Amino acid sequence: MRDWVAELALEPHAEGGYFRRIYTSEHSLSLPRGARPAVTSIYYLLTRDEPRGRLHRNRSDILHFLVDGGPVEYVTLGPDGSLGRVRLGADGERFLLVPGGHWKASHLVDGAPQGLVAEVVTPGFDYADHEFATEADLRGFPDANDALRPFLSA
Repeated sequence: MRDWVAELALEPHAEGGYFRRIYTSEHSLSLPRGARPAVTSIYYLLTRDEPRGRLHRNRSDILHFLVDGGPVEYVTLGPDGSLGRVRLGADGERFLLVPGGHWKASHLVDGAPQGLVAEVVTPGFDYADHEFATEADLRGFPDANDALRPFLSA
């Protein structure tokens, strides 16, 4: 098993797991919430020691590509309350789009020792566009509470 943390110089991520930004576009977009790079990209790694990513949402669309390992299951919640589950690495799935404004969380499944994902964010990531979920955020979605509560903390 490859040591992706060392090989890619990954650091602990506030969401859980490890990450490193690998690309920031030199082009920027003027948005009502401020200028953002046109696109950014990171490596994101879950491991046995860090198997879960906290429930959060971003204003931007995020494309996820499984690079190695898995399966990694993503649990998503749309603004309309629709709950989704996608396993990257299972049944040939290697790609997932999470639209801006949707909650998402991730975790290793089926005994996977690690899962390395490349993420592309457009417009580019800015911490001002990111928020972690709280119990209060789940109150409006009682059908999703059981599925999402385990992801409120890493």
